[in-house]
Amino acid sequence: MNFFRGVMGGQAAGPQPSGAETIHKLCDRVASSTLLEDRRDAVRALKSLSKKYRMEVGTQAMDHLINILQTDRSDSEILGYALDTLYNILCNDEEEEQDAVTPISASGKHKNVSMPDEAAQKQSDDLGAQFTEQFVQHAEHVTLLLSLLEEFDFHVRWPGVKLLTVLLKNQGVQVQGIILVSPMGVSRLMDLLADSREVIRNDGLLLLQQLTKSNAAIQKIVAFESAFERLLDIITEEGSSDGGIVVEDCLLLLLNLLKNNSSNQNFFKEGSYIQRMKPWFEIGDDNSGWSAQKVTNLHLMLQLVRVMVSPVNSPGATASCQKSMYQCGLLQQLCTILMATGVPADILTETINTVSEVIRGSQVNQDYFASVNAPSNPPRPAIVVLLMSMVNERQPFVLRCAVLYCFQCFLYKNQKGQGEIVATLLPSTIDANSISAGQLLCGGLFSVDSLSNWCAAVALAHSLQDNLTQKEQLLRVQLATSLGKPPVSLLQQCTNILSQGSKVQTRVGLLMLLCTWINNCPIAVTHFLHNQENVPFLTAQISENLGEDERLVQGLCALLLGICIYYNDNSLENYTKEKLKQLIEKRIGKENFVEKLGFITKHELYSRAAQKPQPVFLSPEQMLFDHEFTKLVKELEGVITKAVHKSNEEEKKEEEVKKTLEQHDNIVTRYKDLIREQDSQIQELKEQVASMSSQSEQMQTTVTQQLSQIQQHKDQYNILKLKIGKESQPNSQEDSSQVNCLQTEELTQLREEVEELRKQHALLQTQLGDKDTLLDTLKSETAESSAGGSDNTELLKELEALRSQVQSQSAEINHMKTERQELLTRTEAGSQDAVSSSDCSLDAAKMAELESRLAAQSSETQRLKEEAKSLSESRAALEQQLASATSTVAILQTEKAKLQTEVQESKKEQDDLLMLLADQDQKINALKQKLKDLGETVDDEDDLDGRDQTDDDYEDED
Repeated sequence: MNFFRGVMGGQAAGPQPSGAETIHKLCDRVASSTLLEDRRDAVRALKSLSKKYRMEVGTQAMDHLINILQTDRSDSEILGYALDTLYNILCNDEEEEQDAVTPISASGKHKNVSMPDEAAQKQSDDLGAQFTEQFVQHAEHVTLLLSLLEEFDFHVRWPGVKLLTVLLKNQGVQVQGIILVSPMGVSRLMDLLADSREVIRNDGLLLLQQLTKSNAAIQKIVAFESAFERLLDIITEEGSSDGGIVVEDCLLLLLNLLKNNSSNQNFFKEGSYIQRMKPWFEIGDDNSGWSAQKVTNLHLMLQLVRVMVSPVNSPGATASCQKSMYQCGLLQQLCTILMATGVPADILTETINTVSEVIRGSQVNQDYFASVNAPSNPPRPAIVVLLMSMVNERQPFVLRCAVLYCFQCFLYKNQKGQGEIVATLLPSTIDANSISAGQLLCGGLFSVDSLSNWCAAVALAHSLQDNLTQKEQLLRVQLATSLGKPPVSLLQQCTNILSQGSKVQTRVGLLMLLCTWINNCPIAVTHFLHNQENVPFLTAQISENLGEDERLVQGLCALLLGICIYYNDNSLENYTKEKLKQLIEKRIGKENFVEKLGFITKHELYSRAAQKPQPVFLSPEQMLFDHEFTKLVKELEGVITKAVHKSNEEEKKEEEVKKTLEQHDNIVTRYKDLIREQDSQIQELKEQVASMSSQSEQMQTTVTQQLSQIQQHKDQYNILKLKIGKESQPNSQEDSSQVNCLQTEELTQLREEVEELRKQHALLQTQLGDKDTLLDTLKSETAESSAGGSDNTELLKELEALRSQVQSQSAEINHMKTERQELLTRTEAGSQDAVSSSDCSLDAAKMAELESRLAAQSSETQRLKEEAKSLSESRAALEQQLASATSTVAILQTEKAKLQTEVQESKKEQDDLLMLLADQDQKINALKQKLKDLGETVDDEDDLDGRDQTDDDYEDED
């Protein structure tokens, strides 16, 4: 123990051992001591020396410390010392290492070694990385740490959390892989969030931040371990945006889990966690005195919202999150912050960006944003207030960029909003008493501030993006330049400013506006070319050899002129497609024109703007390209290059091919329409056949019922006949009274049945009337149908025959009812008087006639069934006709594809022929030159005639 007293500060006689010697002796004691107390004291001594002698302790004691963690699990104190020592060895924090670069001499005195802070930090980082790599070479070391985290003792768990965090900082990918394959590894770390001790919980947050960096698999596991629920609970407990650093750590961890992880984003949305974000943005009326921590927290919360609706996410997921944010009131809460006073500038800027992405491409959210008004007197739309900030050069640059992004997102895929913005520029809707969005854009477009010019031009271009109607409407806008002068159109005023030679940023903005405006709009191209000064100005700009700064302007001028060629409808005689191409060839040169056009995509700022929709620029001078415009350039560069190089004959051939294809398309369209019409008619006929089949079945059922009733009446008649025969014989008085009583009851029953038959007859008459109406309708429709006329005629005849048969059956039934009524009347009379034998024979004859009619009725019913079967067969024939029409369409489409293939092959053969002729010309010229070199005279006219003859031969062969 005296040795430890000397190490820990006691004075001993003789020379003091060096630090390396002391550490060596301590390591021996840790390895060889059998008493736990001695090992504990030695590890405590190593901990105290681990900061000053980091190198020595790391190289000599690491293995011994790891062995302590494995063998002395029962003593929490020695485990804590060992973990703290390992943490000091591996940690790279400058404040922890400030004494590590001060070596001790053999005499025990410090050497004053001056070392720059950067060099010291680099040396510290190298040591930490070296020792961490040595520690994680064996995966069981990390697994051992994970098992130690299950210890609830504070002195073990807390240093274990810190040590694992340092390992993740220094060797993140390797440690993540070990934890990922460790059983219950991530679950053990998630348990740290449930620890009641805030220190461990907070350091657990830092550990999970390092664990979830750039590892989607671990992010998913953490998310499905109820991380969202726990983190949102902690944020609420800590006071949301008013909370401290713990809220910031929770938000950083949430960002790690959700950013670029579609699975976790979907889980977050499906778990209704978006609704729990709304209270974060509830701010009071008094917004003064925002703390730095509150600003940081709210900034991270806004970033979290943006992660869920980022344009880089899948469109379906983004639209679903936007819908949830509107339904839960989150968008409304963000708009409240947007219009509030006293909000810090950076929070206001980030809120504008957040609102932009929440409404981008969502019609419902865009409509709501258009209805938001600022709390001013009189109230003004939020869009107008934001545009006032954008065109105000006194506002911060980042705020103006955010407003431009918000305006772009408001108009993205929003033709209704585009129409509303353009309408504020039209003469019929201008209100002199209020400031509109269109007036602000025009004011910014012609301002002296070049940044305002660029922003207004880009904003106005987004009002016309992919909207042909608004491009044509904007041609109506007239501007009053000065008193006493006639108004000029907005298009003309833009070209006037271009010709005046303003700043590069202004000209770039105006050229982007003009390119977007006339793109895919022949009417706007005609208006642009109608001004005689525009084309000479563009050609002059393109043909000049200007400096590096003017190259972008030249490229945009070439793009504008190329659009005028590609979308030219040849309505102006002086500026047709062919004449413009001839002008380019004479004044500029085709190759030079294409080279100047390529200056746009080669610009260093072009690729940066093409990456994402949000305009992010380091300085105002870098604001040159818009994201949507980069997509337009990518789309048009190739087609303009082809259009400039095409000859007039090639264009004519392409037009002929297009016309041929259009004709084929028209033929196919007509056949499709015919098939649709026939299909609808067949469907109607099917419905009518089905209806009549059901009616036929109902009538068959009615006939069956009537047959059964007639059979019953026949049986009753036989019974009555027997009874009447019995009455003719001498019977006793009692038998006569019983028979008379029985006859009276049967007569009453027969009267009721006759009444029921009358009702059924009336119902049948009604059904027959409905059926007549249906048959008339079917007859008229069948007569009008052009296709399948013979089948429809046969069907109509069959239906008419069915109708006549049903009517004849109805007449027979009525006749039978009449005869039955007469029979009943005679039966009643027979009950009072004696019935002669001749009458009985007459009744028997009528009964036989009735039976024969019933048999005929049964055969007729059978024939009706056969008629229904034939109707079904006719329906099958109609379906077969439909299948035949469908196959005809398929054949036509195949013929169309063959024609297109033949056109392509013909075009390819023509190109090969042109190449062959060009090669022949080159060979002839080479031979001429050789003959001239040899001193031979060459007759050029003969050569020309020979060449013409060769061309004619080729044409004959074609």
